[in-house]
Amino acid sequence: MNSWKVLTVDDEPPIRAELRYLLEQDARVAEVQEAGSVSAAMLAILENQIDIVFLDISMPGTSGMQLAEFLQNLTNPPAVVFVTAYAEFAADAYNLDAVDYVLKPVELDRVEHALDKVEALQPQPHKATATESRMLVEQDNKQTYILTNTIVYVEARGNYANVYTKNNSYLVKSSMGALEERLASEGFIRVHKSFIVNKRQVCKIHAIEHGLLELSLHDRQETVPISRRKAAFVKAELGIAS
Repeated sequence: MNSWKVLTVDDEPPIRAELRYLLEQDARVAEVQEAGSVSAAMLAILENQIDIVFLDISMPGTSGMQLAEFLQNLTNPPAVVFVTAYAEFAADAYNLDAVDYVLKPVELDRVEHALDKVEALQPQPHKATATESRMLVEQDNKQTYILTNTIVYVEARGNYANVYTKNNSYLVKSSMGALEERLASEGFIRVHKSFIVNKRQVCKIHAIEHGLLELSLHDRQETVPISRRKAAFVKAELGIAS
């Protein structure tokens, strides 16, 4: 039995509520979330491993079509079912790889038919893997998402932190403690009060003056210091005998 997480996207709350009710009648649907705008939908999709999106085409501001175009760029996009009052959009919808196109007012049998089509195309519902984990960051006063596994290291910066990938740096509003807790399960270790490192990026650990240690990294030229109290822990995490 499938256990889908479904997102309904429509700027009208009564329509979202009705669609939620219809979706919850189907045993294959485990959870229904709602979004009243494309920006809210993008956030939900990136953070909540959504399997299916029931998407209104005509909304104020950014349209459902634009969201569907964005979803095509994801590694494992959710299935898209367009829900609209306008039949003339059907051809454009299918050009965006929509699984189905449902006209309002929506009936239960039509929702179930759309879910049947999703099941036929995706017998195993999409579940994001650890490599798809994303982090919300800021660059040049603009917010974006980056893949967590592309992070080389993180450096404290007051109430913020600098996040470094191979070719870029970003700002994230978070404490180092919170970032350490979030990233620990994804192969990152705290090597200093001001630094968190991706273990897969470590290529060398070497001694510098006064018996201190530092790390060289594959994708960045700068080195990262190891604090004295973290030295034994870091060596153990990297499989290096003391």
